[in-house]
Amino acid sequence: MEPQYNNKSTAVKRLMREAKELSQPTDEYSAHPLEDNLFEWHFTLRGPQSSDYEGGIYHGRILLPTDYPMKPPNIILLTPNGRWETNKKICLSISSHHPETWQPSWSIRTALLALIAFMPTNSRGSLGALDYTPEERINLAKKSKNWVCDQCGEISHLLAENKAKPLTREETELINSVTFKDEDTEKISKPSDLDNQDKETKSEEPVVNNLSPNFLKDALCSDIGMYLIYLIIALISILVARRFYSA
Repeated sequence: MEPQYNNKSTAVKRLMREAKELSQPTDEYSAHPLEDNLFEWHFTLRGPQSSDYEGGIYHGRILLPTDYPMKPPNIILLTPNGRWETNKKICLSISSHHPETWQPSWSIRTALLALIAFMPTNSRGSLGALDYTPEERINLAKKSKNWVCDQCGEISHLLAENKAKPLTREETELINSVTFKDEDTEKISKPSDLDNQDKETKSEEPVVNNLSPNFLKDALCSDIGMYLIYLIIALISILVARRFYSA
């Protein structure tokens, strides 16, 4: 017996629309709701190229609240991957860990694209993240092709050869705004952070080179001048005090 849903519900209408949009799997990702639960989806991702995950196929769950899209979903990886713990909710600004950053315009497709973009980045101590070696991740990527889901079966058949539709400008901006957070330090990681680290380091170097050759001399002279002023003020105060008491 098929479950009955309130077709007037905002969440139901939104999820049915997204299910229709994602009904055709692509070569990068696929996602679908379970037959008996519109609020639980299973997804499959292909590991990004030129990374430790290239060639891997990864499966997971998305648990959506009844007031979606006003509140964010939970995202869970099921396939061992070396990047995130399995069967544990991923700490992501697009997930339920950080409802304060969630935007109703984000979607399941946005979450999938964000996960693919973040796989090659450093974990930086994020909640549920793993620091496996490249060799271990490459080995897990090879094994992932044979992974079987209790609900969906062999995941290697869940991706198609169809190319995913190009990202719109809005989707690109949304993905760039998605962040993984460290629960303890509240440090934020973005896909562009790794590329920007080298640029920031290089941009800091010229600051030292542009200092005046007399910078230290000027600073020293400035300090000595201040000390002399304080000394003069102190001497004047002593002289005034002596005259006052001698009178």
